[in-house]
Amino acid sequence: MKILYAASEAQPFAASGGLADVAGSLPKALVKEGHECAVVMPYYKNTIKPEHQKKITFLTSFNVPVGWRAQYCGVFTYDAPDGVKYFFLDNEYYFKRDFGIYGYYDDAERYAFFSRAVLEMLHHVDYKPEIINSNDWQCALIPVYYQIYFKYDSELKNIRNVFTIHNIAYQGQYGMNLLEEILSIPRHMANIVEYDRDINFMKGAIEVADKVTTVSPTYATEILDPWFSHGLDRVLTSKQYKTCGFLNGIDTDMYNPQTDPDIPAKFSVKSKAGKKICKAKLLEEVGLASDSDEPVIGIISRLVEHKGFDLIKQVFDRIVEQGFKVVILGSGDPHYEQFFIDAHRRHPDKVSFTCGYFPPLAKRIYAGSDMFLMPSKSEPCGLAQMISLRYGTVPIVRATGGLKDSIIDCGEKDGTGFTFLNYDAEDMFGATERAFNAYNDRKAWNALVTRAMKADFSWSVSAKLYIGLYEELISWNL
Repeated sequence: MKILYAASEAQPFAASGGLADVAGSLPKALVKEGHECAVVMPYYKNTIKPEHQKKITFLTSFNVPVGWRAQYCGVFTYDAPDGVKYFFLDNEYYFKRDFGIYGYYDDAERYAFFSRAVLEMLHHVDYKPEIINSNDWQCALIPVYYQIYFKYDSELKNIRNVFTIHNIAYQGQYGMNLLEEILSIPRHMANIVEYDRDINFMKGAIEVADKVTTVSPTYATEILDPWFSHGLDRVLTSKQYKTCGFLNGIDTDMYNPQTDPDIPAKFSVKSKAGKKICKAKLLEEVGLASDSDEPVIGIISRLVEHKGFDLIKQVFDRIVEQGFKVVILGSGDPHYEQFFIDAHRRHPDKVSFTCGYFPPLAKRIYAGSDMFLMPSKSEPCGLAQMISLRYGTVPIVRATGGLKDSIIDCGEKDGTGFTFLNYDAEDMFGATERAFNAYNDRKAWNALVTRAMKADFSWSVSAKLYIGLYEELISWNL
């Protein structure tokens, strides 16, 4: 089976969130299962590191219709040692930007160009997929353009389109004035992308894709509820028959405490001594006292409301006074950043805050913390809780989305973490209390850490679910 995995970011080339982790690891898992898989993404020349650019070679070029214009698109390629083929679509006007990947005034045009270019590319390269799996709003026009322009193309007919929603909060919403001039969608087909009198990229993909997937089973159910859907519940409810949720996995080679070069001591489920060293070194690195055995809570996140930071603000001082040290890594809304700056000033020996995101430090926080806090208002899947388990760091999470699907509360048999249901600061504080008390029972805590490290969130299970879905779609052509 030939699969083309279309994403706006992928590890290790460009990343802003969990999508990049998935796009960097799921294709590898599909290849391990015996299938051909290629990843296609924009060629962000100012973002992709020079050591990776050296491996990327030019293949061909062609023009892409964008409204009334024809824009250049270069194709670069790289064959990874793990068997995944990468295509990078180049246009320096769209993708050689100075700051970050997203957030530009012309993002609609940039990703409309990319979506159309993905399909045009198939006329110019020796890779004809049976399945195209497009991800999030940046790639949502791929199934739309396929429906409008390529469905009956003799070379590309019978390709099946899967659209995956990673975060429904970001939908690609723009004014209808872009329809023909920028998106090249005929006026008589406006109904595909029109939603609430605007253009909605994600709505278009949900409308025409053969299957719609989300990144956890619970999230697939939650987004039918207006509380979670950000306005798309009406169209999702009408398309329930083709929607399902598969829990994401993590790259267990990248996140492996036995081999990780970014942590100061290696450890495993059978030999955990290195984790104590990682804790002491982490506290030393972030400037906190390491001469006591107080439990350490790690937080690695974008500092935004839906990640639950309004709950954290309400009870943060009580958490610290209870006996925790807290190590925070992240950036986002300025008022949350300032809150943690002030918290460090109030508790200089108990609280550390590093503004930004630094992957090696993130690894050391996963390895050196005792617990990991994720009180999300909504969480489509979440990878951090799975990574923390891998490093023997016990999650404290709100039971929503993928957090609910991946963490078993310690009140149940085989529990791996501490959960709370209501989006309420007191409920969250209660979960930290339970975690604190459990930590002080060292025999029980060691057993909990063992269960955490044995939890399997590799891609092997989820990859098989995707393969089953792809095979079902291909059977439609028989």
